[in-house]
This record gives sequence, structure tokens and C-alpha cells, in this order.
Amino acid sequence: MLEISVELTKSPKQKPSESEPLGFGKYYTDHMFIMNYDEGEGWHNPRIVPYQNIALDPAAMCFHYAQEVFEGLKAYRTKSGEIQLFRPEKNMARLNLSNDRLCIPRIDEEFAVETIKKLVSVDKDWVPHGEGTSLYIRPFIFAVDPYVGVHPARHLLFVIILSPVGSYYPQGLNPVKIYVEDEYVRAVKGGMGYVKAGGNYAASLKSQAKAEELGYTQVLWLDGVERKYVEEVGTMNVFFVIDGEVVTPKLTGSVLGGITRLSCIELLREHGYKVTERCISIQEIYDAYESGKLNEAFGSGTAAVISPIGEFRWGDKVIKLTESEIGPVSQFLYDTLTGIQWGKIEDTRGWTQKI
Repeated sequence: MLEISVELTKSPKQKPSESEPLGFGKYYTDHMFIMNYDEGEGWHNPRIVPYQNIALDPAAMCFHYAQEVFEGLKAYRTKSGEIQLFRPEKNMARLNLSNDRLCIPRIDEEFAVETIKKLVSVDKDWVPHGEGTSLYIRPFIFAVDPYVGVHPARHLLFVIILSPVGSYYPQGLNPVKIYVEDEYVRAVKGGMGYVKAGGNYAASLKSQAKAEELGYTQVLWLDGVERKYVEEVGTMNVFFVIDGEVVTPKLTGSVLGGITRLSCIELLREHGYKVTERCISIQEIYDAYESGKLNEAFGSGTAAVISPIGEFRWGDKVIKLTESEIGPVSQFLYDTLTGIQWGKIEDTRGWTQKI
């Protein structure tokens, strides 16, 4: 395994006060990880250095052709003061899935997990102590060749940065309002929808802006061909509880395979819930609501963990589920997942890794 060099900062930043809300993605720690890829040499020169700007040639291919992928995971501080990760090997496996799709050289997944552990240990004092807080970890890879031409990169950087965070949504665990997009599309089967690449999120901005203008927090995307089947929310996978059955869109190549999504499915099945992964139309959701069978809806993701959905707007139709309450399935998943992540519940599944 490659040896990681460490250069500690001589100018530590002032950490945010434990009493002030952290928000999400507002603060960054003292250090970052960088590793180079050069064709013929492979991945090399792994190093932890003080957090700093990255100088790139204006012709760097990432600016022009969007050859870039990323991941998102968290480090959690337990009540005993230990720091742990939640299923980091799944994130690194998904990063390689994204790498394969965008012609980026694969990384050593075991090395990447150990790198994250080492970087977090260097900046361990940045892992917040407050209830519901964590240290967000953002690994990303991008092309740096100074070349204006469409071609897979021969030179790339693998970078990891850290950010102490609180709740992703300002309303915390209160239900969010979702706008159903039936004009624009985010992804289609055969495209990049199943990987974590910046281009997917750039494609979502138009609809996100429209949703916010209408007073909605996020966008629910429909399939890119018929524009009738539910896919995912902009930052979350989505679940519906219909007449007691938990239904979530199946992974058909245009939906991101979330690690939290996977964990939800495994936990629900383990506890006797009927969980079905299948194509589900927005009309079926509306019909279930009209007939009184739509019991609950929620999103799942690393950033928010579980986010109950209180309202959908689909064209001129509005589905109102709740304004303030979280449903029993959402509550069970939130309590169980956060309990494992923050060490309040014993991890009997081997999902956590200590730092």
C-alpha cells in the first residue's frame, strides 16, 4: 500500500463554536488529501497537506468536458468520544462504479478507506460533539490535462476535503415539500444517472430553481422517456408506504444506488416489513393518496439520513401528507440508522469502522 506523507498546517483555522448552527458545507477543516494520476505511472504521491487552493491550467479538461466524479460520507463522534465511519467501503465501491462510467482510472478501495481514516484522524478535533452533527467527507476526482479536446484524461487529481456539518435541511427532521418535475429530465437509462458525477447535479439546477420559486425544497424526478415513473429526489432516494407496503423505485440505470437506501431496505426487511423495488408511476402515487392508501413518504441519503416528505406538487395536483409529523416507518429508520452511526445502538451488522 502507498505511504501517505503528512504536512501539518502552521496556521490552524478557528473552529466554529459548538453553540452556533453548523449548517451544511459552510466550514472546512485544516487539512486535505491529494493524490496524482499520471498515465504510465498510475496513482502516486498520496499526501495530506494544509487546506489550500488548487492551481489549474485554464485548459484543464474538467472545466470543459466535466470528467469528474465524487462521493459523500460522514464521520460520527460517539458519546464515548470515539469516531467512526458508516459503511465507507460501499462509498468507495460506488466511486469506482462512477470512475468506470467516466473513463477514470480505478482507485484501490481499501487504500481509499484507510486514507479517509488517516485524514479524519489528523483533523479529529473538527469532528463536532453536538447532537445530530457530524464531519462530512467529500472525496472527488477530476481531470487536469491542459487539453481542449474530447478525450479521456491522462492526468487527474484525487482530493478529499472535510466539513463539520449539522442538518442538511434547515427544517431538520420536519417534513419537506417536493415539486414533481414533468418538463425537464435529469437522466436516462444508458446515461450517467446511476453514478455520482457533477454533471447530474448541474442538469438539475433549472428545476431546483423553479421548485424554490414555488416554495418547494426539492425536486422529484420522473423517468426521462415517458416522464411518468418516479426516479429519485435531487439529493435523496425516495420511498413510499402504500397500504403498509414500502415501495421504492428499482435501480434501472438512471437512479443512484444510495448507501442509505440500501441500508433502509436491509433494515426494513430484517424487521418484517414488505419492501418492493419496482417501477412506480406518479399517477399510482396520486391514486394511492386519493384512496387513502398513501400512508407515508420519505427520502434517504447521506446528507439528511431520513427526510420525511409532507407534500408533493404534481402539475395542478397537490398531495398533502403531513405538515409536522414524521411517520412511523421514517421514524424507525431515522432512529435506527442514526443510533448505529452515533454509537447509541450496538452495531451487530459490521456497518461501522472505528478511526
